[in-house]
Order: sequence, then structure tokens, then C-alpha cells
Amino acid sequence: MTRKIIDIHNHPNWYGYDHDALVKNMDEHGIEKTWLLGWEIPENEFNAAPIYHECMDPRGLCAPLYMVVEGLKKYPDRFIGGWAPDPRDRYARAKLKSAVKLYNIKVYGEFKLRMRYDNADALAMFRYCGELELPVLIHLECPPMVLNSMSKDIYQWSEWYGGDMATVETMCRECPDTAFIGHGPGFWRDISGDVEQCKEPYPSGPVTPGGKLIEALRKYSNLHCDLSAGSGANSLERDPEHAKKFVLEFQDRIMFGRDYFDGRLMNILEKLALPEATMNKVLYQNAERLIENAGKNI
Repeated sequence: MTRKIIDIHNHPNWYGYDHDALVKNMDEHGIEKTWLLGWEIPENEFNAAPIYHECMDPRGLCAPLYMVVEGLKKYPDRFIGGWAPDPRDRYARAKLKSAVKLYNIKVYGEFKLRMRYDNADALAMFRYCGELELPVLIHLECPPMVLNSMSKDIYQWSEWYGGDMATVETMCRECPDTAFIGHGPGFWRDISGDVEQCKEPYPSGPVTPGGKLIEALRKYSNLHCDLSAGSGANSLERDPEHAKKFVLEFQDRIMFGRDYFDGRLMNILEKLALPEATMNKVLYQNAERLIENAGKNI
């Protein structure tokens, strides 16, 4: 069956896929549009995870705005632009406004920084995104083992981003007019209630009751889910019976994304045998709805 698919999470020149290669890959997987997301971060924070130097374009740090714009200009019908200037920059909101006006940026993302996402600068940015009706796509990754490892070694500077699920709840509560989309190991680990006993970034085995992510989704209607990368796919694949119930309950707030170039997630979703209406929401309708009015009132 030919389906309409929107991938809400990929990057320019990621793992050697330039814009041409990414579009070719989209065609191979039946993807109509991709949210082409930038990633901006200070160099010292980027260097906390040296592996990224091998899989990102060496012309600039991470995935700066100009690389997103290159893709938008070359394939305006295939890409939707995302960019998240660092809110610790005094003029970040003004820069975002300019990017929306000049380049039709529709998503604030990927937001992935070594800071708590509920600090005052971040909340001010998120509220501005709410005014512009830009969804905010965050990467969350701050498991307890990071703090433990840093505490044991004064020379340790482990990789972490954002905080925990309590941070996300503060964001949703303080910015009720902003749509947040969660992504990353720190977001998806909390689908299960036994997360404190698990030391793996990608837990396996059945999902147990009491997951903080599920509690947050039930409490905050402005919280959404990005299924991309190993963390999102793993959250479904580890417990298919729970996965189907999860997708059915939150079908209006879950979105298809890859953050890579394979068909793993689609295979998982098809095995869940979801109703056609639910599948369409996850594959494209929810994504279209979230950016329907992005930047129109600027």
C-alpha cells in the first residue's frame, strides 16, 4: 500500500547524506517530506561527544542554519526547515524571527544543548515559539548514571542534554501555548516505570506501569512524541503489546521520524497492525497539523 509519510526528524549532511542523497533515500522509503533540522551548540559542549565530528559536515559546527537553508532552496517541496538558536544568546529570539521571515523556518529544533531546558532563557524562547506557533522539538538525555560518573571523576565531563521528565513537565506547565515534541534516550526511557533500576540508555524487556512519560502525556496536552532514532523505535519494539496500546491512547500526539535512513520504524509500526486512521495520524496528519500555522502571524 502506498502511504503518505512525513519524516519529522533528519539533518543536513548527516552521516554523509548530502541533500541529494537524502532526497534519494526519501524516495526509496516513500517519504514525501522531511523536517530538515539544524543543530546549534557551543563548540565546547559539542566536543563532549567527539563521535559527532565523524558523522556531521566538517564545514561548520554541527548543523548550522545555512546548511538547512541550502536544502530548503534546492528542494523546497521536499524539506520543511527547523532551527533552534541557543536561547542563552541574548538575541536568539530576534534571530529566530528573522529566520522565520527570510527562510520560512517552521520548527524550533532540534533543541539539544548542555543546559536545563526549564531555565529562564529557555522558557522565554519557548513562549515566543508559542506566539509564532512553531513546535519545539527537544532532545532529552540526562540519565542518573551521567551524574554518578561525573561525581566520581573530577576530570569527567559526560554528555548530557536538557534534564529529566520533571524538566519537561515544567516546560509544558509554564508554556501552555507551546507544542513540545520529545525525542531522545532520556525521553523514551521514561515510558516504563522501572527506569530507575535500569542502567541502559536503550532498555529492553516489557514496559512496566508508572512510566513518567505516560503520566506527563496524560497531564499535558501540549506534549508530543517523536519516534525517531534508536530510542523511539526501541520504546515500541521492546514491548509490542504495550506499544499498540500506547499509540492508540496518544495517537493524536505521536509522529513518525527517523533521524537516520532506514526503514526500521516503519517495519515496527506495520507489525502493530494499527487502524488505518491511527496510522495516518502518526505518519503525517499530526505533523501537518502542528506546523499548519507556523510563522503566519509574524
